[in-house]
Amino acid sequence: MAFVVTDNCILCKYTDCVEVCPVDCFYEGPNFLVINPDECIDCALCEPECPAEAIFEEDDVPADQKQFIEINAELSEQWDNIVEKKEGLPEAEKWDGVKDKLKHLKK
Repeated sequence: MAFVVTDNCILCKYTDCVEVCPVDCFYEGPNFLVINPDECIDCALCEPECPAEAIFEEDDVPADQKQFIEINAELSEQWDNIVEKKEGLPEAEKWDGVKDKLKHLKK
């Protein structure tokens, strides 16, 4: 099973997780990160590094966020790979913990 980036990453986009990934399976969009499920080796190193607590093992994705499994697979094929930590988005602290941010996802 792969890990999945979920709703709380939107508009935060902390990249602490990227820095610890041994297989560079993260991809970066304008205001969100995703994990390529075919590249993820299920090592679990990224999950505890996410300050927004937005990363879950596929089987543990909350029921109301299951659509992010497909979103990660789809967008990881479209976006550029990210391999180094960057600053979070300017208003990341403001958006951390806000519910239902899918409408703000920029593709």
